[in-house]
Amino acid sequence: MAQSIKPEYDVIVIGAGVIGPCIATAMARQGRTVLIVEREWDEPNRIVGELMQPSGLKSLKQLGMIKAVNNIGAVETTGYNISYHGKSLTIPYPTKDILSKIDTTPVPDVIKSGDEDKMDASDKSLVAKKWEEDERVRGAAFHHGKFLTNLRTICLNEPNVAKLDANVTEILKEGAKAVGIQATLNNDEKTKKKFYSKLVVCCDGIYSKFRKELSSDHVPKIGSYFAGLDLIDAKLPAPNHGHVILGKHAPVLMYQISTHHTRILCAIRSEKLPSKSNVVAYLKNTISKSLPKETQPAFEKALKNNSTDVYRAMPNQFLTAILNDVPGLVVVGDALNMRHPLTGGGMTVGLNDAVLVTKLLSPEKVPDLADDIAILEQMIEFHTERKNLAAVVNVLSIALYSLFAADSKYLELLQQGCFAYFLRGGECVNGPVSLLSGLCPKFSTLFYHFFSVAFYSCYINFQNRGIAGFPVALFENICVFITAVCVFSPYMWNEMMT
Repeated sequence: MAQSIKPEYDVIVIGAGVIGPCIATAMARQGRTVLIVEREWDEPNRIVGELMQPSGLKSLKQLGMIKAVNNIGAVETTGYNISYHGKSLTIPYPTKDILSKIDTTPVPDVIKSGDEDKMDASDKSLVAKKWEEDERVRGAAFHHGKFLTNLRTICLNEPNVAKLDANVTEILKEGAKAVGIQATLNNDEKTKKKFYSKLVVCCDGIYSKFRKELSSDHVPKIGSYFAGLDLIDAKLPAPNHGHVILGKHAPVLMYQISTHHTRILCAIRSEKLPSKSNVVAYLKNTISKSLPKETQPAFEKALKNNSTDVYRAMPNQFLTAILNDVPGLVVVGDALNMRHPLTGGGMTVGLNDAVLVTKLLSPEKVPDLADDIAILEQMIEFHTERKNLAAVVNVLSIALYSLFAADSKYLELLQQGCFAYFLRGGECVNGPVSLLSGLCPKFSTLFYHFFSVAFYSCYINFQNRGIAGFPVALFENICVFITAVCVFSPYMWNEMMT
């Protein structure tokens, strides 16, 4: 069980969301003494962080934390179902041979008893044998709070981990170096206590108070919102698939998260959340009609909920990562880097970061966490190495949202071309779903498929316009290509050059 509280540690982890417990557990198993601090230890109830891509599950295995998805009624996901103006296409996840092309080695010292990287065979929801025998990789969907509770339980069972119920108010510094934290205890808000460590790891999420320690300009931008509803006993066109519904509206996501519950996330094209009445009207008048017929009854039932939480809203934010160069401080997870949640890439990137950090800061590479020079060298490597996956997932998320939101004529043509591109099958779906699953961390692959979609959109537009409409189609296609460049290039440049 977790330690009793003391004043000094090797590592202090701020935040017990998804990333904090993983880093705390790995470092504790590596022999470090760890204090993990969280303001709210009760099971949270969130509308995001409920669909984990195959790459996220791979990272959980590397961290020795894969059992966190077990015994919570999770639902396996085997791919995506995309609906475009009533037409639908099912896309399976890649075959397992893709795993041979990426790193799947465990974090040093995290596998203690020998089965920490294996799923619990007693789980009747996620059947381990079926997963092992499937030729394709799988993802999982679940109630975020139940998953998080499992992560925290695994973490707090480590003898080198101490738990603190408190609100961190300040990063303590000696000169420019972080040396600990100041916190107000939850059971005594008037008392401020100081705790010291060789390294402070900040994982305090999307509303981070401490990301500005890296730079005052390190501030996320809100591009849109998700309105999330809980559907009871909903019927989906393709069970065990994530559903993406496209149309004149912004994209809609659906995925089953337990036996009786399905999450639906409806994107709202606005940098400021509209009034509740406007959101409800949008859901009733626009979204309801565009859903698959078999799903509409559950959605309409959810809308009849007269309580104040008919839906819950979440801002969709974007934040490019910057170098961790403050001595004694490491910022990871959503505190460091965010992307549009359309692709379910948040946990993918965050867990991959947890793997990289705990590998790079393992005792065999950094024996003493007080060695600021050694840690800076490792953080430079972390910043460079993480881009292989993070840049792909981040740019893919905003590129797909822009195409799927289609709030201009030329984006609508790109959306039409994107769906037609998927219909071609073969590498036209294998490549994109490999990127989406987080198992193809290659920017060249993303670049190739994105602009292949752009060119194919132009080809489809020429076909639709015919010979007589060639001049109009030529003008439109020039605008389509310029739009594609404007969507892709700024985010690509920021991710690669920052």
